[in-house]
Amino acid sequence: MASKIIDARGLSCPEPVILTKQALDVYSGPVEVLVDSCTARENVHRFASSRGFKVEIIEEGETTRLAVSK
Repeated sequence: MASKIIDARGLSCPEPVILTKQALDVYSGPVEVLVDSCTARENVHRFASSRGFKVEIIEEGETTRLAVSK
């Protein structure tokens, strides 16, 4: 199943977390969240983990990809 990709680069918190929550609420497959700040990375990771999701962090230059799955 293809991942749903959320491009949250350039957005200030809490927007990346809100977009992640909305995607996880409606999409049953894996979700990938693209962020470009440490704060957004940590907040999305903390949120998804607190909901019982597995989070893989992949650094891609200036962008961090958080692969969120059940």
